[in-house]
Amino acid sequence: MSEKISEGKIMQVLEWSYEKAINGVAGLDSASELAQSYTQSDKDRSGQANSLIRWQNTKAGTSGFLSGLGGILTMPVTIPANVASVIFVQMRMIAAIAHIGGHDIRDDRVKALVYACLTGNAAKDILKDIGIVAGTKFTTSAIKKISGETIKIINQKVGFRLVTKFGEKGVINLGKVVPLVGGIIGATFDSVATNTIGNIARDTFIVEQR
Repeated sequence: MSEKISEGKIMQVLEWSYEKAINGVAGLDSASELAQSYTQSDKDRSGQANSLIRWQNTKAGTSGFLSGLGGILTMPVTIPANVASVIFVQMRMIAAIAHIGGHDIRDDRVKALVYACLTGNAAKDILKDIGIVAGTKFTTSAIKKISGETIKIINQKVGFRLVTKFGEKGVINLGKVVPLVGGIIGATFDSVATNTIGNIARDTFIVEQR
């Protein structure tokens, strides 16, 4: 990989990708718009999240979907485009699941948890390290108790984990690189990894209403 991926670069990409996931990019729905297409169903919140995860697994690798990621290539930090596209696509899915769970995805505390979910199974260790029991389902009131210092610690741990994941193995475990065609990034997304991340997000953000 020609560009070394540092924690600083990863965090810049996360911030940039989150802003785009929240506000949308040309040709792609924002996270909340994506979520709304599932919240209209008569399924419970977990069922809605599961439907979204299945959609992500089947659609995220199609050429039509990937053509919408052209804007990712204008990212203001030098990082391999395939890494950036994987981060964006999976982050938008996580944020959409958080929205389904009734959370304010513009809240920095929610954003930190979205970042943590992006690390997949490592999210459990990250949260455990800061005293949060693995498998905790975050209610809105529980999220409000997360301090600014805790947000910083989560972000630092996420940055380290993602540098390790992308830096050592490229994106082999998250997405397989294929040649750029006509300036549009092409990639096939590892459905196992995406499914794991989606399930972590669902288990974190979805608390069924009683």
